[in-house]
Amino acid sequence: MTTGEELLQAQELTQMRASLYAKRKTVNIVALVLSLSAMAFGLFWLFWILYETVRLGTAGLTIATLTQMTPGPNDEGGLLNAIYGSFLMVMLATFVGTPIGVMAGIYLAEFKTKGWLANTTRFVNDILLSAPSIVIGLFVYSVVVSRFKSFSGYAGILALALIVIPVVIRTTENMLQLVPPGLREAAYALGAPKWKVILSITMRAARAGVVTGVLLAVARIAGETAPLLFTALSNQFWTSNLSGPIASLPVTIFKFAMSPYENWQQLAWAGVFLITLAVLGLNILARVLTRQKI
Repeated sequence: MTTGEELLQAQELTQMRASLYAKRKTVNIVALVLSLSAMAFGLFWLFWILYETVRLGTAGLTIATLTQMTPGPNDEGGLLNAIYGSFLMVMLATFVGTPIGVMAGIYLAEFKTKGWLANTTRFVNDILLSAPSIVIGLFVYSVVVSRFKSFSGYAGILALALIVIPVVIRTTENMLQLVPPGLREAAYALGAPKWKVILSITMRAARAGVVTGVLLAVARIAGETAPLLFTALSNQFWTSNLSGPIASLPVTIFKFAMSPYENWQQLAWAGVFLITLAVLGLNILARVLTRQKI
């Protein structure tokens, strides 16, 4: 092969590489533009929703909103009973669901990682994670409300706890699986029993992640409306009796937002703003705990 032929082949190879590079660069630019466009599209609606929530929510947020009961049409009032009812049910649902979720997650990660019981538990947990909240509300309605012939705060707590449990189970199991096996082996080598290893080593190492999962579960149930419509219903007055209907912020927002009365609509936006602040605060707290873990 002559020098001229070698030079010609080298030029053809260079042109082929340049053409391939240009094609890849074009595809990369198109993919980047589409990705940025999709991100901008989502952020546009997100910021618009946040802007409207802040604008309309702060307009209806007054001292009376936090200190008075839900009013009648065209009357003055606030959301105190709804805020109290939501806080009470969310906290009790968290206290009920968190220990169950944490213990189930420990069992799946530390005691029985395989086997029919572990696989069945994970399968049912995945179903609960993906199930719409209205299905859980209907289930509690058919099991509790219809049998006792009354809506109640206890039924609402049960429905919210069923939403908390699968989130905590999945988070606890995943966080415990991230703990290095060497920590467990070192503790076993020192003669520590299994319960001591779990309590003092693995759970302490995964504590930030588990707490983050609990906070995210609380943020999820804080704005749930459908389960409470079928369980706790609502109440226009202040009550601490969980055996009967009790007010909640999401249901009150739903009822007031659908009404034709201007004062109710303003209170609905104020309630949306309060829930947004609560969820935002919980998510920020979860991020802070995760950052400390890393």
